[in-house]
Amino acid sequence: MCCPDLEAFFINCKPFYSPWEFSSFILIFNRSLELCEVPACFKRSTIIPIPKKPKVTTLNDYRPVALTSVVIKSFERLVLAYLKNITGPLLDPLQFAYRTNRSMDDAVNMGLHFILQHLDKSGTYVRLLFVDFSSAFNTIIPTLLQTKLTQISVPSSICQWITSFLTDRHQLVKLGKFTSYSRTTSTGAPQGCVLSPLLFSLYTNDCTSTDPSVKLLKFTDNTTVIGLIQDGDKSAYRQEIEQLAVWCSLNNLELNTLKTVEMIVDFRRNTPALPPLTIMNSTVPTVESFRFLGTTISQDLKCDTHIDSIIKKAQQRLYFLRQLRKFNLPQELLTQSVSHYIWDKSNTAFQKKNIIPTVKYGGGSVMVWGCFAASGPGRLAVINGTMNSAVYQKILKENVRPSVCDLKLKRTWVLQQDNDPKYTSKSTSEWLKKNKMKTSEWPSQSPDLNPIEMLWHDLKKVVHVRKPSNVAELQQFCKMSGPKFLHSAVTDSLQVMENA
Repeated sequence: MCCPDLEAFFINCKPFYSPWEFSSFILIFNRSLELCEVPACFKRSTIIPIPKKPKVTTLNDYRPVALTSVVIKSFERLVLAYLKNITGPLLDPLQFAYRTNRSMDDAVNMGLHFILQHLDKSGTYVRLLFVDFSSAFNTIIPTLLQTKLTQISVPSSICQWITSFLTDRHQLVKLGKFTSYSRTTSTGAPQGCVLSPLLFSLYTNDCTSTDPSVKLLKFTDNTTVIGLIQDGDKSAYRQEIEQLAVWCSLNNLELNTLKTVEMIVDFRRNTPALPPLTIMNSTVPTVESFRFLGTTISQDLKCDTHIDSIIKKAQQRLYFLRQLRKFNLPQELLTQSVSHYIWDKSNTAFQKKNIIPTVKYGGGSVMVWGCFAASGPGRLAVINGTMNSAVYQKILKENVRPSVCDLKLKRTWVLQQDNDPKYTSKSTSEWLKKNKMKTSEWPSQSPDLNPIEMLWHDLKKVVHVRKPSNVAELQQFCKMSGPKFLHSAVTDSLQVMENA
């Protein structure tokens, strides 16, 4: 066994594989690690061009996503966990991707903290450079990455395995019904592979700022240079940008000067004209706002632009709900598509109060009360909790007389019920007598004679076809399908009884 730690990670996957698959995968992967080589069949991928925006004008508007086998993805996850454990403490503190308790929000908040803290001083302003790399993942040189991994104490066997994983990859492009010829490539980490984002983060780990007045924030391939300018001295900012350009040329990364932009935050009263920034003989355009890791940041550091974008997105999504409401869909159904997010304490995610019960393999049920007459079905009530005499009396109070009115029954109507103990209890009998509800006698030990049992049986079939995923959906389906179905079912049942 070349790497016992990775085998320990594989144990967690055991429930998802058969014993034969589990043992085979361990043998193949450990053999792959021993030889420091990835089998050629696992390095084949199909590239699917995914549009980056609604209207595509050039090939650069596509994102090439690689589809690979499930087996190699499983292997990649093991190496990913292993690499994160080794390299976590050695990553650049301003790299927020693949870090424990770090996220895009943390990167945005850290950047705003640097800016606001600096602007509290007199005679200061901030320049932000939002860097865009051309095909960032596709420019990784495997041999150079191997050298960098070795420098941060990654075992040589893993380094060579990663180099083998990235070299001599066979890939083809598929667009609709058309498929290209297969090509072999030995540069870059395919987008869509599990390891690619972390490998790029490790590849750019040595790209840092050497001056304390310049901060270089990174989230995988999203890089932002924050220049904290004091007394108009921007020499350190420009020098760091020049060093960034040199580092990119040495590491095969290309700065996309067409999409790289700069934003200036300056609250000084007398703001002089600031010369534009130039990178590799190209002038960088300035913008008043920029969408940085999902948050729109503007020159005045106000949230109006960001809030407006959120409102616009919400209005676009609410439009579809408004259109559905025009078709008189119940409000309960419209709210079923809304996701619910909660904050919970550590290790409480699977407590009963934090889980929505699901209906799987008969694992969920709903108790329903209903009534019908010759003229059609009455009201339907969903029972929450245990059914007892008090609950039954409440159901009768809220549903029987309204159903009589809805069905326009005459005063001679009679309530028919079987001999269930809840129906014949002393308190229920007194309640029926007090509310002047006549009941018909029912033969003992004969609950199946109740004609509504046939309706319940048929209603179960109708609801089962809808395949509810949780108890809440099951209740909604009963409320929606029940009245409409029971009306037709009552008509059919009466026709059968008349013809019998």
